[in-house]
Amino acid sequence: MKFRILALLALSAAVTIAPRAMAEKLVILHTNDTHSMIDPDDDGLGGVLRRKVVIDSVREAEKNVLLVDAGDFVQGTLYFNLYRGRVEQELMNRLGYDIRILGNHEFDNGIDELADLLADTEAELIATNYDLSSSPLARKFRPFTIREVGDKQVGIIAVNLQPKGMITDGNYDGVVYNDAIKAANAAAWWLKHIEKVDAVIAVTHIGYDPTMPPGDKLLAQSSEDIDLIIGGHSHDLIDPAKNGTGRLNSIVKNAKGRDIVVAQVGKSGKYIGKIELDIESDTVKAVPEIIRIDRRLDSRTDAKLNEVIKPYRLGVDSLMHVKIGRSAVEMPKGSNELINFGADFIFERGRKLADSVDLGIINKGGLRRDLPKGDITEGMIITLMPFYNYVNVIDIKGSDLLEAFDVMAKDGGNGVSGNVDITYDPVKGKCLTVLIDGKELDPERTYRVSTIDYLAKGGDYMSSLKRGKKVAAGKNVLYNDMIEEFRHGSLKGVKINPSKQARMKAISK
Repeated sequence: MKFRILALLALSAAVTIAPRAMAEKLVILHTNDTHSMIDPDDDGLGGVLRRKVVIDSVREAEKNVLLVDAGDFVQGTLYFNLYRGRVEQELMNRLGYDIRILGNHEFDNGIDELADLLADTEAELIATNYDLSSSPLARKFRPFTIREVGDKQVGIIAVNLQPKGMITDGNYDGVVYNDAIKAANAAAWWLKHIEKVDAVIAVTHIGYDPTMPPGDKLLAQSSEDIDLIIGGHSHDLIDPAKNGTGRLNSIVKNAKGRDIVVAQVGKSGKYIGKIELDIESDTVKAVPEIIRIDRRLDSRTDAKLNEVIKPYRLGVDSLMHVKIGRSAVEMPKGSNELINFGADFIFERGRKLADSVDLGIINKGGLRRDLPKGDITEGMIITLMPFYNYVNVIDIKGSDLLEAFDVMAKDGGNGVSGNVDITYDPVKGKCLTVLIDGKELDPERTYRVSTIDYLAKGGDYMSSLKRGKKVAAGKNVLYNDMIEEFRHGSLKGVKINPSKQARMKAISK
């Protein structure tokens, strides 16, 4: 594997090196998982206009600034559903991103459309452990880049997640995944020992410490030549001021016992990271901080950029004001109420497609926003379930279903319909009891399950669901199914009040 990766790097060693600039430090501004959040979120944080204020201010104050994005710049608001990434792409160009890597959601509309979208990018695109040579992205990405800062050189690599089980089959055709840690270490070694760079930065989209490794923490612990990791995917806000006080340590010791900074700034563009990288000494020193993107920046926003956004915003606002239902309670993202609401909806839709459906399953990651107490709008439902998923009904053996439940347990539980009661060991990631309609799951019995096509195809690493036999499939995208239920079906005129009880319960022994 190492020789294959090094050969790939050798063939791509002729990289563009930025012009020399005399300076003692490199200032890196970084974002991740901005997820089409063009305007501030419901909590008042974020917004591209505000982000540009910070970027412009740092560029005015510092000689060497590198603006980097760690992936998932799309998917999550109506801007993506309506305009398919064009707005986000144009705005990233206008903000002047220097380096970008792929996230998993970049593939949501398929690799061909992604290639067309990225044709307009003005940033340098890198992918180290994805072999893209047989894909439509082949000529758009390099395995690494080198930038000069004064008389020092900085190498930058990109590390991406395993697409199988995370990206929908068929959406990443031609992409060959190479082991993330082996590829990263091989590329870092090449840069340090062959290219003779003074520092190596890994920009990643693998998550900090995911249930399905590897993540940034393990990458840091396994590395010798990486000096800084800028990550994404897990939506973790790693605050360097809180280092040592919890799970999200910003300092991780590498394979040689050296401290490595690991940075990530949550999601939705609510924060931007700033790292001062001192590469004028033998020891590379990285000093990270996070900058909150809030209303204090509003007085300095760019009026011209606002005019670029305005026509697109009209389409978004029109949908966000179309009322279709009401809720008796607030349903925050990740809450039992929201997960139960989603799972019960999947169950009921499945029962309209096929007879004798036993249960419903949905992944909490498929529910992308809060729902408020009071009015619910069409735009809220689209952004709640933004993906192009369809309800699928499958027949599956009990043992395969249990295997999927164990994967859900590793993820801290997921959504199951109200007739299901599961307890699991959070340490082992294994189910202890599974009751369906009050009866123990029978490994030999065939169950009829309503879910979404993404999970039925093995998404979120539930590969055992692929062994099921499809019985029926919905004809409409999931969010349109729910909008239909609000307008003409079982949710019409009903004030939603889902159960707040956990249906997958962690029990520590």
